[in-house]
Amino acid sequence: MDESRIRIKVGQPVPEWDMLPRLSIDRPVGPDLWDGGTIFSINSTYMDATEQPFMERQWAALGTLIALSGTLAGWWIYHVTHIPNGHVMPFSDRLMFNAMSLGAVIVFCRLAYIAGNTVFFALKNRPVRFNRKVKKIFAVRRRRFFSKPGEGDVVTEVDWDKDSVFCIHRTPTNFGRVYHIRCYKLDAAGNVLDAFSIGREWQGDRNVRTLLAQWNYWCKYMNEGPRDLPKPMLFIPTRETISDTFFFGMYTLGMIASGTERVITMPFTLLFTVLRALSLLTCRHPVWPDSLNEINRVDSDDPYAEPSGRTPVGWAETIRAHERGEYPESPRGEVPHWNGSKDGVENAERWVRDKPPKGLAGA
Repeated sequence: MDESRIRIKVGQPVPEWDMLPRLSIDRPVGPDLWDGGTIFSINSTYMDATEQPFMERQWAALGTLIALSGTLAGWWIYHVTHIPNGHVMPFSDRLMFNAMSLGAVIVFCRLAYIAGNTVFFALKNRPVRFNRKVKKIFAVRRRRFFSKPGEGDVVTEVDWDKDSVFCIHRTPTNFGRVYHIRCYKLDAAGNVLDAFSIGREWQGDRNVRTLLAQWNYWCKYMNEGPRDLPKPMLFIPTRETISDTFFFGMYTLGMIASGTERVITMPFTLLFTVLRALSLLTCRHPVWPDSLNEINRVDSDDPYAEPSGRTPVGWAETIRAHERGEYPESPRGEVPHWNGSKDGVENAERWVRDKPPKGLAGA
């Protein structure tokens, strides 16, 4: 779910279901530990992850295009009702049709803004930075168009402690439930000041397993460092090539599909590729405030700084590295000393079903 929709919760209490399956930062939440395709970079100081709308910006671009096309309805109403037909339209009728025409334009322009304000003339990506040095998460929220020197873009920060609210949020859709990890920043009264998603969303109760594995991955980094982390599924490119944009368009229709299905859906893949490319062309890279430079400094000889050297970046390079045997195809780990169900799917289903989930402490 895009951040523009999360904003409606600002000033209100955290939704009840979100508070119940709250994620712990110091206890594992399942037996699995891996990344599901969310990482830009990792080093000893910080790890940059995606925010959920990053993976789906082609959908937002499509919604913007449809909404802008809808503004033609206003022009059509005006055109049809102002064609000379041998008599003068009464003033009251002209006023009504003009109002209808203007109203249609305003409504569809508003919809276009809601769909496209974070993907057109905004930022190419909005990284969520897990900083081990200061035990904080810094999330780039939006582009600052008129910034002072060194001010950078708008960034929100939350402490990596038990007072911050991290949870799995679910959204009912016509195609089933969709889940993502969300962070809430609260005021003194417990109401929402800000909210942002981390990583990517997954559909279906069974795929909550991947979110739990992802949370374990981020927690292990923050609590123990990068030394024993499995490699990410891939390193997401901050500067996309056209081939990576194509893969984003293809995988938005499903990560697992047959060759026949890929051929059938190719027109949609190409449409999404063009829309995502146009979106990126109108945007710029995020700018971190100078005030964060020191705490985000990475040593030049950091042995855990990735991607570096021959490490593949992006879908295309990683797939070729898989074929050459130079990068693991499904790098995964397990949580040691986990006392709950060893079946990750069963644990996920229990997490979705229980309120609060009994598997939280691994008991």
